Amino acid sequence: MNHVLAAHAASSCHIFSGCGYPSPTIQDFYFRPLFTIGDFRFDKPMLLVLLSTLIVLVFFWAAFRKPQLVPRGVQNIGELGILFVRDQVLRPQLGKKGDSWLPFLSALFFFIWINNIFGVIPILYFPATSRFAYPAILTAMVWVLYMGIGIRKQGPLGYLKNLSVPSGAPWWILPLLAPIDFLSNVFIRPFTLSVRLWANMLAGHVLLLVFAMATWYLLTWSYELVFSAASFAVLIAITGLELLIQLLQAFIFTVLTAFYISGAYEPAH
Repeated sequence: MNHVLAAHAASSCHIFSGCGYPSPTIQDFYFRPLFTIGDFRFDKPMLLVLLSTLIVLVFFWAAFRKPQLVPRGVQNIGELGILFVRDQVLRPQLGKKGDSWLPFLSALFFFIWINNIFGVIPILYFPATSRFAYPAILTAMVWVLYMGIGIRKQGPLGYLKNLSVPSGAPWWILPLLAPIDFLSNVFIRPFTLSVRLWANMLAGHVLLLVFAMATWYLLTWSYELVFSAASFAVLIAITGLELLIQLLQAFIFTVLTAFYISGAYEPAH
């Protein structure tokens, strides 16, 4: 009973009541819907995913709807982005024979990158990739894709063998290595692919949020102004670092996707 009364008293406090600033809850940051239709809840991450999809579609449509032999303006930027994905992601993993995957890998890279960048835009200030469901869905799509390609190109038994049997390993160690390789290639690969993106974006989002809130709530005409200025300086430094990490995480996710697709076409040697 005492716990119930204490919780009720805490919930009745607000910033002007003398009870102190009430701590935001996880509900406030992540799960509060923007609107509901029956049981359907449309929240902020859903909005950002739709917005990033729209940005990618509109940008590349505007860049290549009337392509010129000598690119200018938005077409020039679009071609630079496509060439970056081709030369730094696709060709090193798949070679020229994998150029048919360029649209998919380009869309994947820019979709993830834009979702990550939302984490440093002041009004939005939230990367959808910091919600585990979104990296998990992207990873599930990649997993189904490269598993399907591997089964189609190498056959079910052949692909299973290549996933489980390390090339050149002596026969007597296979009972130990085969289960480890199978678990690593089939289950741990997708798990680490999604967790890597999610954990980095969540950590960066939390750090930015903490120092942004500290800057605002310490902004008073007193000695606390010094701490507010220090918090703001740290916020600027973390924002610059986060911009680099956001690009790097989109790059790593896309490179690993290309690597897994390449391995599905041909067994590793």
